Amino acid sequence: MIFVINTSGTGLEFVLDGHHKAVMVEKQSVALPVAAEEFLAECGAKWTDITAIGVVIGPGSFTGIRMGIAYAKGLAMGLNIPVIGINAFELYLAATPDAFVAIDSGRGDFFVASAKHAPCTMGIEEVEVEQMKCPRTVGHRPFDLTLAPNIVREKIECGNVEPVVPMYLRPSYAEEAKNKNVQ
Repeated sequence: MIFVINTSGTGLEFVLDGHHKAVMVEKQSVALPVAAEEFLAECGAKWTDITAIGVVIGPGSFTGIRMGIAYAKGLAMGLNIPVIGINAFELYLAATPDAFVAIDSGRGDFFVASAKHAPCTMGIEEVEVEQMKCPRTVGHRPFDLTLAPNIVREKIECGNVEPVVPMYLRPSYAEEAKNKNVQ
């Protein structure tokens, strides 16, 4: 069974063996271990049933992503199973392979990717031009996390098991502030 964790947004989201659950919480860090345990119990599963863990690595909440990755790595280490990173673009493009993915960053630009574009940031003017090269644009609605187990499975079968690190497409607020002070 592949267990998938998403902490890239404001809540928590899990997938396991055809089951899906989204949970709105105030503090992800406090709720994550308890919510994960409850979800497994609801699915009738035990930790020892899990053969791999998938975790969303971004883009999204800087702190949420780091916390989700740390939790997934801790579980995987304890269970001696692989942990596989999945980015939001992979999930959007799994559902709509010919799409241009544009996710509002909340900072005046967009996180984008497509079959023709590696993940990056773009301003609205560039997005308006580049999205016309694809038949549709997605990213304005949440991705479908239920597609994640197949992505994890494919990565494992292809030997594409890389170290799981957050997908940062730009510096954090702290790094930007530091760079402004250095200049």
